[in-house]
Amino acid sequence: TGYIKLVRFARTTHEEFLQAADDLLSRGMKRLVLDLRGNGGGYLNSAIDLADEFLPEGRMIVYTEGRHSPRRDFRSSDRGLLEDMPLAVLIDEGSASASEILAGAVQDNDRGLVVGRRTFGKGLVQEHVDLPDQSAVRLTTARYYTPSGRSIQRPYGEGIDYLADFEDRFLHGELVNKDSVHQDTSEVFTTLKGRKVYGGGGIMPDIFVAADTAEGNAYLSALFFSGVLNQFAFDVADRERAALEAFGSSGAFDAGFRVDQALLEELKRFAAGQGVREEPSSEALRLAAERLKAGIARNIWGSSGFYEVLLDDDPIFQRARSEIGGA
Repeated sequence: TGYIKLVRFARTTHEEFLQAADDLLSRGMKRLVLDLRGNGGGYLNSAIDLADEFLPEGRMIVYTEGRHSPRRDFRSSDRGLLEDMPLAVLIDEGSASASEILAGAVQDNDRGLVVGRRTFGKGLVQEHVDLPDQSAVRLTTARYYTPSGRSIQRPYGEGIDYLADFEDRFLHGELVNKDSVHQDTSEVFTTLKGRKVYGGGGIMPDIFVAADTAEGNAYLSALFFSGVLNQFAFDVADRERAALEAFGSSGAFDAGFRVDQALLEELKRFAAGQGVREEPSSEALRLAAERLKAGIARNIWGSSGFYEVLLDDDPIFQRARSEIGGA
Protein backbone atom coordinates (compact mmCIF):
# COMPACT_ATOMS: atom_id res chain seq x y z
CA THR A 1 0.00 0.00 0.00
CA GLY A 2 1.39 3.37 -1.04
CA TYR A 3 0.93 6.42 1.17
CA ILE A 4 1.10 10.11 0.23
CA LYS A 5 0.51 12.91 2.74
CA LEU A 6 -0.47 16.36 1.47
CA VAL A 7 -0.17 19.15 4.04
CA ARG A 8 -1.35 21.90 1.66
CA PHE A 9 -2.16 22.58 -1.99
CA ALA A 10 0.63 24.76 -3.38
CA ARG A 11 1.45 25.64 -6.98
CA THR A 12 3.93 22.77 -7.14
CA THR A 13 1.77 20.16 -5.37
CA HIS A 14 0.63 18.40 -8.55
CA GLU A 15 4.18 18.00 -9.83
CA GLU A 16 5.42 16.80 -6.43
CA PHE A 17 2.53 14.35 -6.21
CA LEU A 18 3.38 12.86 -9.60
CA GLN A 19 7.00 12.41 -8.56
CA ALA A 20 5.93 10.62 -5.37
CA ALA A 21 3.42 8.47 -7.26
CA ASP A 22 6.01 7.51 -9.89
CA ASP A 23 8.40 6.46 -7.13
CA LEU A 24 5.73 4.33 -5.44
CA LEU A 25 4.71 2.76 -8.75
CA SER A 26 8.33 1.86 -9.48
CA ARG A 27 8.39 0.04 -6.14
CA GLY A 28 5.30 -1.98 -6.99
CA MET A 29 2.46 0.02 -5.45
CA LYS A 30 -0.89 -1.78 -5.89
CA ARG A 31 -3.15 0.64 -3.98
CA LEU A 32 -2.86 4.16 -2.58
CA VAL A 33 -3.86 5.96 0.60
CA LEU A 34 -3.99 9.75 0.10
CA ASP A 35 -3.91 11.63 3.41
CA LEU A 36 -5.66 15.03 3.44
CA ARG A 37 -6.10 15.26 7.22
CA GLY A 38 -5.29 18.72 8.55
CA ASN A 39 -4.89 20.06 4.99
CA GLY A 40 -6.61 23.45 5.02
CA GLY A 41 -6.52 23.89 1.25
CA GLY A 42 -4.64 26.23 -1.06
CA TYR A 43 -4.62 26.46 -4.84
CA LEU A 44 -7.84 25.23 -6.46
CA ASN A 45 -6.07 24.23 -9.68
CA SER A 46 -3.77 21.88 -7.75
CA ALA A 47 -6.77 20.04 -6.30
CA ILE A 48 -8.40 19.79 -9.74
CA ASP A 49 -5.18 18.52 -11.32
CA LEU A 50 -4.83 15.86 -8.63
CA ALA A 51 -8.44 14.72 -8.99
CA ASP A 52 -7.80 14.48 -12.74
CA GLU A 53 -5.14 11.84 -12.12
CA PHE A 54 -7.74 9.48 -10.62
CA LEU A 55 -10.71 10.03 -12.95
CA PRO A 56 -11.40 8.95 -16.55
CA GLU A 57 -12.01 11.57 -19.18
CA GLY A 58 -15.09 13.76 -18.89
CA ARG A 59 -15.95 13.24 -15.22
CA MET A 60 -17.12 16.20 -13.19
CA ILE A 61 -14.60 17.26 -10.54
CA VAL A 62 -16.28 20.38 -9.13
CA TYR A 63 -18.38 23.29 -10.30
CA THR A 64 -18.89 26.86 -9.13
CA GLU A 65 -22.09 28.87 -9.23
CA GLY A 66 -23.37 32.05 -7.62
CA ARG A 67 -26.39 34.31 -7.62
CA HIS A 68 -24.74 36.59 -10.18
CA SER A 69 -22.06 34.17 -11.40
CA PRO A 70 -22.89 31.62 -14.11
CA ARG A 71 -22.11 27.98 -13.50
CA ARG A 72 -18.59 26.88 -14.40
CA ASP A 73 -17.76 23.17 -14.66
CA PHE A 74 -14.35 21.60 -14.13
CA ARG A 75 -14.01 18.16 -15.72
CA SER A 76 -11.28 15.55 -15.98
CA SER A 77 -9.10 15.17 -19.05
CA ASP A 78 -7.80 11.94 -20.57
CA ARG A 79 -4.39 11.90 -18.89
CA GLY A 80 -5.01 10.29 -15.49
CA LEU A 81 -1.97 8.43 -14.17
CA LEU A 82 -3.86 6.52 -11.47
CA GLU A 83 -7.30 5.99 -12.99
CA ASP A 84 -7.37 2.28 -12.09
CA MET A 85 -5.47 2.41 -8.79
CA PRO A 86 -7.52 1.34 -5.72
CA LEU A 87 -7.77 4.50 -3.62
CA ALA A 88 -8.63 5.67 -0.13
CA VAL A 89 -8.72 9.33 0.92
CA LEU A 90 -8.27 10.28 4.58
CA ILE A 91 -10.07 13.37 5.92
CA ASP A 92 -10.87 15.03 9.23
CA GLU A 93 -12.19 18.26 10.72
CA GLY A 94 -9.00 20.05 9.61
CA SER A 95 -9.51 19.21 5.92
CA ALA A 96 -10.90 22.26 4.11
CA SER A 97 -11.39 23.99 0.78
CA ALA A 98 -9.23 22.33 -1.89
CA SER A 99 -9.06 19.16 0.23
CA GLU A 100 -12.85 19.01 0.24
CA ILE A 101 -13.00 19.51 -3.51
CA LEU A 102 -10.70 16.52 -4.06
CA ALA A 103 -12.45 14.31 -1.47
CA GLY A 104 -15.88 15.26 -2.85
CA ALA A 105 -14.82 14.43 -6.41
CA VAL A 106 -13.55 11.01 -5.33
CA GLN A 107 -16.69 10.27 -3.32
CA ASP A 108 -19.31 11.49 -5.81
CA ASN A 109 -17.64 9.66 -8.69
CA ASP A 110 -17.45 6.47 -6.57
CA ARG A 111 -13.76 6.46 -7.38
CA GLY A 112 -12.47 5.46 -3.95
CA LEU A 113 -13.16 5.20 -0.26
CA VAL A 114 -13.27 8.31 1.95
CA VAL A 115 -12.31 7.52 5.55
CA GLY A 116 -12.13 9.61 8.73
CA ARG A 117 -14.34 12.41 10.02
CA ARG A 118 -16.46 15.20 8.49
CA THR A 119 -14.45 17.99 6.91
CA PHE A 120 -14.56 21.67 7.85
CA GLY A 121 -16.99 22.94 5.20
CA LYS A 122 -15.17 25.81 3.46
CA GLY A 123 -16.47 26.25 -0.06
CA LEU A 124 -16.69 29.90 -1.09
CA VAL A 125 -15.35 31.49 -4.28
CA GLN A 126 -13.94 34.91 -3.41
CA GLU A 127 -12.51 37.73 -5.50
CA HIS A 128 -9.85 40.16 -4.30
CA VAL A 129 -10.80 43.80 -4.91
CA ASP A 130 -8.30 46.63 -4.33
CA LEU A 131 -9.67 49.92 -2.98
CA PRO A 132 -8.39 53.48 -3.65
CA ASP A 133 -7.00 53.84 -0.11
CA GLN A 134 -4.67 50.84 -0.69
CA SER A 135 -6.87 48.54 1.36
CA ALA A 136 -8.73 45.60 -0.15
CA VAL A 137 -11.80 43.47 0.34
CA ARG A 138 -12.61 39.89 -0.59
CA LEU A 139 -16.06 39.50 -2.11
CA THR A 140 -17.87 36.17 -2.14
CA THR A 141 -19.13 35.62 -5.68
CA ALA A 142 -20.01 31.91 -5.83
CA ARG A 143 -19.80 28.56 -4.08
CA TYR A 144 -18.08 25.28 -4.81
CA TYR A 145 -20.31 22.27 -5.43
CA THR A 146 -19.36 18.60 -5.59
CA PRO A 147 -20.31 16.63 -8.74
CA SER A 148 -23.58 15.46 -7.15
CA GLY A 149 -24.60 19.05 -6.41
CA ARG A 150 -23.68 19.32 -2.73
CA SER A 151 -22.52 22.73 -1.52
CA ILE A 152 -19.22 22.29 0.30
CA GLN A 153 -19.83 25.44 2.35
CA ARG A 154 -21.49 24.86 5.70
CA PRO A 155 -24.07 27.32 7.10
CA TYR A 156 -22.54 30.54 8.38
CA GLY A 157 -24.49 31.02 11.63
CA GLU A 158 -23.13 33.78 13.82
CA GLY A 159 -19.48 34.63 13.30
CA ILE A 160 -18.35 33.29 16.66
CA ASP A 161 -20.21 30.03 16.04
CA TYR A 162 -18.48 29.68 12.69
CA LEU A 163 -15.02 30.22 14.17
CA ALA A 164 -15.68 27.95 17.15
CA ASP A 165 -16.71 25.03 14.95
CA PHE A 166 -14.07 22.58 16.19
CA GLU A 167 -14.92 23.16 19.84
CA ASP A 168 -18.61 22.84 19.05
CA ARG A 169 -18.06 19.50 17.29
CA PHE A 170 -16.07 18.24 20.26
CA LEU A 171 -18.68 19.31 22.82
CA HIS A 172 -21.50 17.71 20.82
CA GLY A 173 -19.61 14.43 20.48
CA GLU A 174 -19.25 14.58 16.70
CA LEU A 175 -15.57 13.68 16.78
CA VAL A 176 -16.19 10.43 18.64
CA ASN A 177 -19.71 9.38 17.63
CA LYS A 178 -20.98 9.13 14.06
CA ASP A 179 -24.60 9.48 15.23
CA SER A 180 -23.78 12.95 16.61
CA VAL A 181 -22.74 14.27 13.19
CA HIS A 182 -25.25 16.78 11.80
CA GLN A 183 -26.38 15.97 8.28
CA ASP A 184 -29.18 17.73 6.45
CA THR A 185 -31.34 14.76 5.50
CA SER A 186 -33.65 17.09 3.59
CA GLU A 187 -30.83 17.58 1.06
CA VAL A 188 -30.31 14.15 -0.48
CA PHE A 189 -27.93 13.69 -3.40
CA THR A 190 -26.69 10.63 -5.25
CA THR A 191 -23.25 9.55 -6.37
CA LEU A 192 -22.45 8.22 -9.83
CA LYS A 193 -23.48 4.71 -8.77
CA GLY A 194 -26.59 5.86 -6.94
CA ARG A 195 -25.37 5.94 -3.33
CA LYS A 196 -27.08 8.54 -1.13
CA VAL A 197 -25.01 11.43 0.23
CA TYR A 198 -26.29 14.39 2.20
CA GLY A 199 -25.88 18.15 2.25
CA GLY A 200 -25.24 20.39 5.22
CA GLY A 201 -21.66 21.41 4.50
CA GLY A 202 -18.38 19.56 4.41
CA ILE A 203 -17.72 16.02 3.22
CA MET A 204 -18.95 13.16 5.37
CA PRO A 205 -16.71 10.09 5.01
CA ASP A 206 -17.92 6.74 3.75
CA ILE A 207 -16.35 5.19 6.85
CA PHE A 208 -16.32 7.15 10.12
CA VAL A 209 -13.40 6.67 12.52
CA ALA A 210 -13.68 8.34 15.92
CA ALA A 211 -10.99 10.65 17.24
CA ASP A 212 -8.77 9.43 20.07
CA THR A 213 -9.96 11.57 22.99
CA ALA A 214 -6.54 11.33 24.63
CA GLU A 215 -5.17 13.59 21.87
CA GLY A 216 -6.84 16.56 23.58
CA ASN A 217 -5.03 15.88 26.86
CA ALA A 218 -3.36 18.99 28.35
CA TYR A 219 -0.08 17.15 28.89
CA LEU A 220 0.12 15.98 25.29
CA SER A 221 -0.81 19.40 23.97
CA ALA A 222 1.94 20.97 26.06
CA LEU A 223 4.49 18.42 24.81
CA PHE A 224 3.54 18.99 21.17
CA PHE A 225 3.09 22.75 20.98
CA SER A 226 6.08 23.65 23.15
CA GLY A 227 8.41 21.60 20.97
CA VAL A 228 9.52 19.58 24.00
CA LEU A 229 8.69 16.20 22.44
CA ASN A 230 10.55 17.02 19.22
CA GLN A 231 13.60 18.19 21.15
CA PHE A 232 13.64 15.10 23.33
CA ALA A 233 13.30 12.83 20.29
CA PHE A 234 16.26 14.62 18.70
CA ASP A 235 18.36 14.25 21.85
CA VAL A 236 17.62 10.52 22.11
CA ALA A 237 18.36 9.95 18.42
CA ASP A 238 21.59 11.93 18.68
CA ARG A 239 23.01 10.07 21.66
CA GLU A 240 21.87 6.62 20.45
CA ARG A 241 22.54 7.18 16.76
CA ALA A 242 24.92 4.26 16.25
CA ALA A 243 22.58 1.76 17.92
CA LEU A 244 19.56 3.10 16.05
CA GLU A 245 21.28 3.07 12.66
CA ALA A 246 22.21 -0.55 13.32
CA PHE A 247 18.55 -1.44 12.76
CA GLY A 248 19.23 -0.75 9.08
CA SER A 249 15.77 0.56 8.19
CA SER A 250 12.79 2.31 9.72
CA GLY A 251 10.75 -0.86 9.26
CA ALA A 252 13.20 -2.91 11.31
CA PHE A 253 13.34 -0.12 13.89
CA ASP A 254 9.54 -0.10 14.12
CA ALA A 255 9.48 -3.84 14.71
CA GLY A 256 12.39 -3.98 17.14
CA PHE A 257 12.45 -0.77 19.18
CA ARG A 258 10.19 -0.10 22.14
CA VAL A 259 9.76 3.07 24.17
CA ASP A 260 10.02 1.51 27.62
CA GLN A 261 9.02 2.87 31.01
CA ALA A 262 12.53 4.15 31.72
CA LEU A 263 12.52 6.27 28.56
CA LEU A 264 9.05 7.61 29.38
CA GLU A 265 10.23 8.58 32.87
CA GLU A 266 13.18 10.37 31.29
CA LEU A 267 10.78 12.21 28.99
CA LYS A 268 8.67 13.29 31.97
CA ARG A 269 11.75 14.64 33.79
CA PHE A 270 12.93 16.46 30.68
CA ALA A 271 9.46 17.94 30.12
CA ALA A 272 9.22 19.08 33.75
CA GLY A 273 12.55 20.83 33.36
CA GLN A 274 11.09 22.68 30.37
CA GLY A 275 8.01 23.77 32.32
CA VAL A 276 5.60 20.98 31.32
CA ARG A 277 4.46 19.77 34.72
CA GLU A 278 0.94 18.45 34.09
CA GLU A 279 0.37 14.93 35.36
CA PRO A 280 -0.09 12.65 32.33
CA SER A 281 -2.74 9.95 32.17
CA SER A 282 -1.84 6.45 31.03
CA GLU A 283 -3.54 7.15 27.68
CA ALA A 284 -1.55 10.36 27.26
CA LEU A 285 1.67 8.47 27.93
CA ARG A 286 0.67 5.83 25.39
CA LEU A 287 0.26 8.45 22.68
CA ALA A 288 3.41 10.26 23.79
CA ALA A 289 5.33 6.99 23.40
CA GLU A 290 3.96 6.52 19.87
CA ARG A 291 4.89 10.06 18.85
CA LEU A 292 8.30 9.82 20.52
CA LYS A 293 9.12 6.63 18.62
CA ALA A 294 8.06 8.24 15.34
CA GLY A 295 10.08 11.36 16.18
CA ILE A 296 13.20 9.29 16.81
CA ALA A 297 12.67 7.58 13.46
CA ARG A 298 12.39 10.96 11.72
CA ASN A 299 15.79 12.01 13.06
CA ILE A 300 17.41 8.87 11.63
CA TRP A 301 15.42 8.07 8.46
CA GLY A 302 13.64 11.35 7.65
CA SER A 303 9.94 11.91 6.95
CA SER A 304 9.43 8.50 5.36
CA GLY A 305 10.64 6.83 8.55
CA PHE A 306 8.46 9.09 10.67
CA TYR A 307 5.27 8.16 8.81
CA GLU A 308 6.12 4.47 8.57
CA VAL A 309 6.28 4.31 12.37
CA LEU A 310 3.40 6.69 13.07
CA LEU A 311 0.95 5.01 10.69
CA ASP A 312 1.46 1.66 12.38
CA ASP A 313 -0.72 2.94 15.25
CA ASP A 314 -2.97 5.26 13.21
CA PRO A 315 -6.59 3.96 13.38
CA ILE A 316 -7.81 5.94 10.36
CA PHE A 317 -4.95 4.74 8.16
CA GLN A 318 -5.28 1.17 9.37
CA ARG A 319 -9.03 1.16 8.70
CA ALA A 320 -8.50 2.58 5.22
CA ARG A 321 -5.82 0.01 4.42
CA SER A 322 -8.08 -2.84 5.51
CA GLU A 323 -11.07 -1.57 3.50
CA ILE A 324 -9.42 -0.19 0.37
CA GLY A 325 -10.65 -1.71 -2.84
CA GLY A 326 -14.20 -2.07 -1.57
CA ALA A 327 -15.40 1.36 -2.71
